[in-house]
Amino acid sequence: MNTDHCLIERDAHVLVVTLNRPEAKNALSGGMLAGMYRAWRMLDDEPDLRVAILTGRGDVFCAGADLKAMGGGERDDEFQKLMAEVPDLHWQALLRHNRPTKPIIAAVEGYAVAGGTEILQGTDIRIAAENAIFGVTEARRGLFPLGGSSVRLRRQIPYTLAAEILLTGRNVTAREALDFGLIGRVVPTGQALAEAKRVAAQICENGPLSIRALMRMLREVDESYSEADALAKELEIGGPVFASKDAREGPRAFAEKRKPVYTGQ
Repeated sequence: MNTDHCLIERDAHVLVVTLNRPEAKNALSGGMLAGMYRAWRMLDDEPDLRVAILTGRGDVFCAGADLKAMGGGERDDEFQKLMAEVPDLHWQALLRHNRPTKPIIAAVEGYAVAGGTEILQGTDIRIAAENAIFGVTEARRGLFPLGGSSVRLRRQIPYTLAAEILLTGRNVTAREALDFGLIGRVVPTGQALAEAKRVAAQICENGPLSIRALMRMLREVDESYSEADALAKELEIGGPVFASKDAREGPRAFAEKRKPVYTGQ
C-alpha cells in the first residue's frame, strides 16, 4: 500500500488533499483510499482546520478505479488488513457516507470520470478547469457506480440529465457540467487549485461557528424535510450562533471598520 498516493498538507486552516498517482491518471489505489480516509477524519477531529481542498496532481483529477489492477486480479494485502479494521473505509474515503462536518472544495483539472465524478458529488464547492471532463462511465465497463451516483446525481442535477449521464456513460465537458449544475464555476486550465485556495481563504475569514452551523444545515436538512420542519431545524441550529462572542465581534468589527477576530466562541 503506497501511502504516497495521497498527499495531505496543512496550510493554516486549510487541509489540501492531493491524489498523487499521475502516472496512472490518479486511478484509485489502496494507499489513495487510506489517505483520503485519514484526511477526512483529520478534518473532522482537528478544531483548527476549517475547510479542505481535494485535487489531483498532474493534468487529471481522478480516472476512477484502477481497471488494469482489477482485471489483473492484483491484491493489496496491507490495504485488506486495514479494511478488516474499518470495513467501510473505501466508502468513507469516497465521501459516500460519514462525510466531514466541514466544507470540502473540489479543484478539478482534466478527467474526473467514474470514481472521480462519484467523489465529486460528496464535495460541497466544485471548481473545474476548462479542460475538465466528467462522467459516470461504469455501465460502459459492465460495472455499477456504487459510490453514490445512482442516488445523488438525480438529486443534484435534473433527472433527465442524470439519467442520460448514468445510462449512456458519456463524457461531460466542464461547460456542460456548469450548465447542468454539477459544478459551480469554470476557470482557465491550470487555475482550479489557485481558485479553490481563494475560496477557502474566504471561508476561513468567516465566523467558524457560523460555518459549522451552516454545514450542519447543509448536511442534515434536505428536500425530504417539509418547509416547516426545515425552518424549525434552522432555528435550532442557527439560533445559538447569535448568543456567541463571535456574533458580537462581527458587528463590532464592522462598525469599527476593521477585520473581525473570531475565536469560535
